[in-house]
Order: sequence, then C-alpha cells, then structure tokens
Amino acid sequence: MAKPQKRYVCQSCGSVASRWQGQCVDCSEWNTLVEEVGGNVTPFQAKHNLQSGGRAIALIGLDAEVALPERMATGIAELDRAMGGGFVEASATLIGGDPGIGKSTLLLQAAAKLAKAGQRVVYVSGEEAADQVRLRARRLGLGDAPVELGAATSTRDILTTVGQGQPPALLVIDSIQTMHSDLIEGAPGTVSQVRASAQELIRFAKERGSALVLVGHVTKDGSIAGPRVLEHMVDTVLSFEGERSHQYRILRAIKNRFGGTDEIGVFSMETGGLSEVANPSALFLTHREEGMTGATVFPALEGTRPVLVEVQALVVRLASGATPRRAVVGWDSGRLAMILAVLEARCGLSFSTCEVYLNIAGGYRVQDPAADLAVAAALISALSERPVPADVVVFGEIALSGEVRPVAHAALRMKEAAKLGFERALGPAETKSEGMRVSGFKTLGALVDHMLGRG
Repeated sequence: MAKPQKRYVCQSCGSVASRWQGQCVDCSEWNTLVEEVGGNVTPFQAKHNLQSGGRAIALIGLDAEVALPERMATGIAELDRAMGGGFVEASATLIGGDPGIGKSTLLLQAAAKLAKAGQRVVYVSGEEAADQVRLRARRLGLGDAPVELGAATSTRDILTTVGQGQPPALLVIDSIQTMHSDLIEGAPGTVSQVRASAQELIRFAKERGSALVLVGHVTKDGSIAGPRVLEHMVDTVLSFEGERSHQYRILRAIKNRFGGTDEIGVFSMETGGLSEVANPSALFLTHREEGMTGATVFPALEGTRPVLVEVQALVVRLASGATPRRAVVGWDSGRLAMILAVLEARCGLSFSTCEVYLNIAGGYRVQDPAADLAVAAALISALSERPVPADVVVFGEIALSGEVRPVAHAALRMKEAAKLGFERALGPAETKSEGMRVSGFKTLGALVDHMLGRG
C-alpha cells in the first residue's frame, strides 16, 4: 500500500528536511520546521525518483562559439569526398557492404596512408588471422606501412590494448559482428552483443579522441545486419555498393553528422587494389553509335556530384494473348510501371502487348526522380525505333498528369554534360543553359510529339 510522503519545511528560510528537528540546519532558527504531507508514493517511486540527486549540467545557447571538427584526410580523394573531408576525431563510422565488395581492402589502404603520414593506426581483424591481413597488404604494395595489426574478438582485450599509451588516431574493427563482450551473455553477432560491443568501442573513441571505423555485415536485402540502433549510435554510415561482376565500386554516405549525405566516391577494383575514378561519367557511359534505338543519357546527381549514366530500353512486341513481361535493372520497377501508365493514358502509346526491359548501363543504380524523362524517352525511342541523337542528354520528373516538372541543380547537370561533349538537352520547360541548346517541354505529350516528328 502506498504511504504518504512526509517532509518538514522551515518557515523562516524554506529549507526542506526529511525528518523533524528542533533547529534548522540552514538558517539556525529554532522551532521553525513544520510538517507538510505530500502525495502518496509507492516504494518503487521512492527508490527510482530521478527528479533529484543528479548532477546539474551546463546549458548553453545556440549562439555559442563552436569550433569546426578537425579532420584527418586519408589521401584517398574519393573516400574523403564521401565522408566530407576525411575522418573526424572522436567519431564513429560504420561501413557496410556485400561480402567481397572491397571493404577491408579500402580500409587497409586508408589505414596504410594515415600510418605513413605519421599517425598511429590500429587495425583489429575478427574474421581473419593477422598473417592473412599481412599477405593482403603485401599484394597491395603496403607491406612497409607501420600499421599496428591484431586479431581478436574480445572487446575487453581490444580496449585494454589500445588504451595503453597514446590512443590511436584511427581504430578499425573488422567486423563488429565478430566482437564479443563478457559483460552480457550471448554469442557474437547477436543483437545484444553487437549493441554492447559497439557501445563500449564508441565510448572509448569519444573519451580518447580516436576515429573509430566499424565494418558491418549486410543482410540479403542490402541493409546492415544487427540492430537498427547501431546506425543511430554512430556518426557516419557508409554503404559500399557495386556488382562483383563489374569493376566499379561506389561508396555512398547514407548518414553523416559532420557533412552532407548522398555524397559518393567511385572506385575501380583492380589487381593492385581499389583505385580512384576521377571521372565516373566516362565509366558508366558505354560506347554509343549513331542509330542505336532505346538508349538515352541521363545526368544523375549524387550529392553535389553529377554523374552521366546511360538508360537502355528494349520493347518487344508479342503475339496476342501472351502476358507481357516487365524487367528492370538499376531502377525502381514501380516507377517504371508509373511511366508506362502515363505514356498510355496521356500520350496514346500502347505498351500493353509489349515486353519492356529497362537497364542502367554499367550496373549503376539510379534513385534520382529526375530520371523519369530519360526513361520515357528511351521507351519512346525503343517503341518507335527512332534513335535519340548521341549528343543529347535527357532529364526531368514526370507527374501522373503528364506534366514535366523541373528538377534541382539543372545547370550543374548540363555543365557536366557539356564537359563530356554533349551539345543539346531535353528537359522541363524554362530550363536555361549557357553552354548547351535546351529544348523544354511542359508535358510528356510534347516530348512524344517532338521525338515522333508530329507538328
């Protein structure tokens, strides 16, 4: 049963005491304590009341001076670009990707460059023996880099080791799913173990000023394995994407507390490791010849970087009664269905008896809504068997009403296209450019008339 909470208040100074006494300890007045009865309180509330007994924290205003965080540039320009300038001291970074995509190779190259620059770098592998990592470093030509290498899975052993002497500037844990904390029960890789191990490692990085990098496994759908809270605990989340059948790799920033998101770094997997791709547009554009139908070039935008990719479409007419197929690689299948519906309902083109295949060349994956018009142009070209000129880029977002809507950073997209030799652009109405000739369209029907030569 709940009991009333009693307190004694001094009528002279207002001091509160838990029991009655003759003299107030604060103002030294006699017989001034008077009992006041508060509300009912349970024994649990009496022991777990967090409204008092704590340490007062300092509160500051938004206008207080804040120094920009110091960054450690790795010397790998594409990695530094994706992270916003390099690793930040006392920060935690999570990098995920498919097995064999090159996560360990990239981090080993970055660790070697920082170590050669005079920084203390510790690389802890929980999946491979130290000799395996050393052999990989020799294949990459990094055998002479002064990286401190270890193989361990115990979080306590790792923190005890790196806590001796000067803390490392960069601490790499490969991978967090193999780490084990003896504070809780459970096998490595379980939700509780991943969360507990990551929390202890992040606390060390914040207190000692080290830049922590955690390598994470991914599930079959591409998301990082383990608890979702792991992505909330870290400061930066990087996704290493790409198909193992293609040579390119894309490092994409999904979350970054110290910089912009959706920035990408492009790499090429070669025999000597990952090499930077300074001009990714040339990588995703295939050799295009005049007279090729169903192919358009779209200037995509990843963060602040424009990347030109080729959209390929194939339309195959079927005999009556057959069920048409829709296949998409590198784009959203639901958005393709929407574009086909708009072409049929608003423009009078029929795809109901045709199989439609759509592909983004080079294995690139497009998420930019400005690709709608490029996809529509590729479909119109494939259906009518009229090629799009090789010096034309296409971009614009399509509404369900058939309206072509403007997109962000159109000038930046066309500037990149002009740099690679493109001379004309098909886009939303009122789009302007100094270096290219622009044909603007208010509706998708106007684009269809333009491509089919109607009036």
